[in-house]
Amino acid sequence: MKLHSLIIGAVALAFSAAAAAQQPINIKFSHVAAADTPKGKAAEYLKKRAEELTKGRVNFEVYHNSTLYKDKEEVEALQIGAVQMLAPSLAKFGPLGAKEFEVFDLPFIFDNYDDLHKITKGAVGKQLMAKLEPKGIVGLAFWDNGFKSMSANRQLKNPEDYRGLKMRIQSSKVLESQMRSVGAIPQVMAFSEVYQALQTGVVDGTENPHSNLYTQKMHEVQKHMSLTNHGYLGYAVITNKKFWDGLPADVRGQLEQAIADATDYANKIAKEENDQALEKVRASGRTQIYTPTPAERMALKKAMLKTHKEMEPRIGKEIIEAVYKETGFDPGKL
Repeated sequence: MKLHSLIIGAVALAFSAAAAAQQPINIKFSHVAAADTPKGKAAEYLKKRAEELTKGRVNFEVYHNSTLYKDKEEVEALQIGAVQMLAPSLAKFGPLGAKEFEVFDLPFIFDNYDDLHKITKGAVGKQLMAKLEPKGIVGLAFWDNGFKSMSANRQLKNPEDYRGLKMRIQSSKVLESQMRSVGAIPQVMAFSEVYQALQTGVVDGTENPHSNLYTQKMHEVQKHMSLTNHGYLGYAVITNKKFWDGLPADVRGQLEQAIADATDYANKIAKEENDQALEKVRASGRTQIYTPTPAERMALKKAMLKTHKEMEPRIGKEIIEAVYKETGFDPGKL
């Protein structure tokens, strides 16, 4: 009888183990942007590729528009394992202790996507991702969003036009310095709260790639936009290190391929989506769009360049100069 019970127990345990092995691995991917932004679309593409390549072994859930976690909550949620993947903006890593990532926030450090990709797809990008591992985070890829324009209820042509404006920024000491360099007053605020703050006058303006500005309807409450292309907004696709290291090796390899595919897709559509969003803002007639002259853009660049020097002790002179070297940027020639 005892042997019979042991056999039944062993069979039940085997069935239980087999059932557990067949259970799909759940991955929650949370982000703060709308579903129809480049990041939102790339997240859905990643879901599709992850489920295809793993042949159902992964159940991939995407939560858009801060429905799961807001700006300030999401990285902590990842670290404790409440979500498995995020694509936070690169400015999020400074407060986490990886201040080197704030090099991406420096104004006018990248002139175009070619310069940018020398960093995100090269040795400097890998060096930066390695800084996250001691925080319990694995960096998987960089995703573009786009270059930023300034918006406000005042026309922005020259550096002095920014003086006294309350400008919303992400939490970033670099962006604080950038705004102060032209006499603006930086206001740190969660992305999901910006529309209402602009509508009620809590802040006067902000900076965004066009797709973010349009999908969050900020153009409805901003009279002017200046196509400054002064800064870059990008994301890092990250995962919880314990979760990632615990995956079966074949599933991890399939997910790496899915992420590579989604990165190609994300970067391909980023510029296209931003160009389309700009045309939609223009067509709305709600916001006057201004293109600075080369002289006006150079004046803004010179004014904001002091942020590079000011942030050297924080970001690290070595990483800033590594970016300069890769991109050919020479502040001495301005």
